[in-house]
Formats: sequence, C-alpha cells, structure tokens
Amino acid sequence: MKNLHLLIVEGNLREENQSFTTGGIKTHTESLKESIDYITKNISIDVVNPSSDENISKRVRELDKYDGMIWGGSSLNIYNDTVEIRRQLNFMRECQKKIKQILAICWGMQVAVTVAGGTVKRSPNGAHRGIAHRIIINEDGLKHPIYKNKNPIFNTPAFNFDEVSTLPKGATLLSSNSVNKVMGIHFKSGESNIWGIQYHPEITYDKMISLIYFRSKKLINNKTFKDHKEINKHVEMIENENKITNKDSRMRELENWLNFLK
Repeated sequence: MKNLHLLIVEGNLREENQSFTTGGIKTHTESLKESIDYITKNISIDVVNPSSDENISKRVRELDKYDGMIWGGSSLNIYNDTVEIRRQLNFMRECQKKIKQILAICWGMQVAVTVAGGTVKRSPNGAHRGIAHRIIINEDGLKHPIYKNKNPIFNTPAFNFDEVSTLPKGATLLSSNSVNKVMGIHFKSGESNIWGIQYHPEITYDKMISLIYFRSKKLINNKTFKDHKEINKHVEMIENENKITNKDSRMRELENWLNFLK
C-alpha cells in the first residue's frame, strides 16, 4: 500500500468528545485512527471538526491535497438543523467538490447523502443499539469492492436512531437489514466517489458496550431500553457476539476502502 494522506472528519461536537474522554471512552476519531493503524502504517492523517474548528476556511482551501476522506459517526440528528450541523453540511459540500474518494460512516453517510440531495429521517423500525444483526449484501453489493471477502450476511457494531430514507440520484443500494433498508450504498456527487455505510466497522463491541452504559440514563428516558435489567441482558448478547467475532472480518470494509486508494 502506498503512503496515503487522509483527512478524518470528527462528527461529534467538542463537548460530546470531552464527555467521552471524561468517561474513559475513546472518541470516534481515536477509534478510527486506531483501526487504521492496525491495517496499515503507511498513512498520514489530519483531523478536522467542522462544527468546532475555527480555521475551517483554511482546511477548505487544502482539501485537494488528500488521497481520501473518512467522515465518522456522531450523536447528532441531521433534521435538527442547528448551526453546528449546518457547518458540517457546508464542509461536506466543499469536500464533494475536491476530494475524490470518501468513506462515509453512519452519521458521515447521512451528511453525504443530504448534501447530494437525499433525505434522512428517524427510523420507523427502531434503533441499532450497539449492534446490527443480519445485514444482507445484495447482488450489487456482492460485486462492489467495499464487500470484497465479506460474508454475505453479517452482524456488526452499530448505533443509530436515524436512517437514509431517500437515496441521492444515481445511488446504488448495496446492503440492508430489518432495521434500516439502507445499510450500504455507493454514489457519486460532484468530484467524489462515495462509499457509505450505516454501521461502524472501525469501532469495537467493547466500546459499544461502554457507550450503552455511558448513555444508560438517556437511553431509558427515551425508551430505547425499558430499564437497567433490559440493558444488562442486551449487553450480555453483545458480549456473546464479541466472543465469536473475527477482528479482521469486522473491519473488512475499512480495509477494502484503504486498499482501493492504492
């Protein structure tokens, strides 16, 4: 693999990341950098937070120097239309003018889809609570390089309440499950070739379990879980999945995208 220069976009607000750090949980960018480092050392990484960084205009001027960009997860909901979310949408709009290869993960996919003319809404079928079960790769997905050497039906770490409800024009659906029809997509927008996934190959199940406990009060209040007993039972299920999960297989999509940049 050649030496790559990547941009990682942090989707969470600075305050959310500080709460992660205080709680002893890696930020999503830290998890992503750790996973990339496991796959390859031949890489240099810059990080930007469009919601919080003051030098965002300088970043925009430099976007064409990157071999690719990975836009990760967030606890935000795109339909809330806050100043911070608008800043992210504006930055993605600039990225799609200048960066040729984009891997859009979870929130990143929702931002990319919105900028490209698609829509995102609350999922009517519930949430992925640390894990997504039985993602099925369709015929188009089986031919796509993102799923090279991936099992055609798989479980994976995931944490989302929203879903892509309308695809951008010309987008190809690659995978689905019973919670979200759109779990994997490929589309082009501006100068960008975008692979999007509604789950987290770069995040471990251990971190997902930590997030569930970290957010337990909120998750009970919003009726994601009934009570702590249900949380503990759900966590036990994820722990059992973790025991049989192969690390390389879990991160296959990330590895495939990095190999695609050679």
